[in-house]
Amino acid sequence: MTETTTSAKSVSAVVLSGGASLGAAQVGMLRALIEAGIAIDLLVGTSVGAFNAAWLAGHPGQGIDSLVDIWASLRRRDVFPMNLWHSAWALGGRRPSLASDTGMRSLLARHLTFARLEEAAIPLHVVAVDVQSGKDVLFSSGPAIDAVVASASIPGLLPPVAIGERWYMDGAVVNNTPISYAADLGAHSVWVLPAGYPCSLRRPPRSALAMAMQGLSTLVQHRLASDAERWHHGVDLRVVPPLCPIAVSPIDFSQSRSLIDQAYRSTAAWLARDCPDVSAALYPHEHPNLPAWGASSSSGPEASSVAAHGARHNGDRP
Repeated sequence: MTETTTSAKSVSAVVLSGGASLGAAQVGMLRALIEAGIAIDLLVGTSVGAFNAAWLAGHPGQGIDSLVDIWASLRRRDVFPMNLWHSAWALGGRRPSLASDTGMRSLLARHLTFARLEEAAIPLHVVAVDVQSGKDVLFSSGPAIDAVVASASIPGLLPPVAIGERWYMDGAVVNNTPISYAADLGAHSVWVLPAGYPCSLRRPPRSALAMAMQGLSTLVQHRLASDAERWHHGVDLRVVPPLCPIAVSPIDFSQSRSLIDQAYRSTAAWLARDCPDVSAALYPHEHPNLPAWGASSSSGPEASSVAAHGARHNGDRP
């Protein structure tokens, strides 16, 4: 772990948020950015965004096809392996999580090309939260697998990770879209890749896990919207529009390839329109007259995003 430093050189950063299975959409966004020739001088990721950032940091100039294949092959058991005994021990207070992190560690061991963060070909920084202090922490060096797993360790679902003498959990709890760290690292241009959140569910989630993930997704979406507003004049901020409306649960990995394809087309169209500002549409909202993406089939309706469709917002936001 290192202190953040400000570089005199103007750089372009890509910031990737958390979002569990919805992080597949970031892969399509990355493909569109790379094809458009957008420079990626450094990467900052939280939670699933840390995984996507870590893969990209180790495969510069190689395209995204392999990452697409990884996501297309994933199922929930690969990321959140749960069994009756482990869950029972957790509910009895004997374990800190319902699932183990063995699946995620195995996934990273197979696909990361570096052992330590500072060895990444593209400078890589991941955000986690100190369990004991509640503060977010930026990791820029040290064991890569531990840092990425810590960044993605959803409280209660995956166990916290010991790094040094401290314990860390999912960075999304405090700083889901770490624009501030990208700015501190000297970035002049910051491209934000939000995973999005289910804003148009037909019914409340049925399982405790799905309900917990829906609650966390809604919480971090509020933070993204406020951070985008805060940093809009501090850096050259480009928030890629997330797919919207969407009815895919953050624990549903079965629609990854469709999410990737839709996000690619949506992002390419947004880039072609010279990246219009969509920050006002990031606040939680409703879509009373639109079909929800992922609600009716595995492929969903044609690609849409907050840049393409209007939304009726809740609360006092514009």
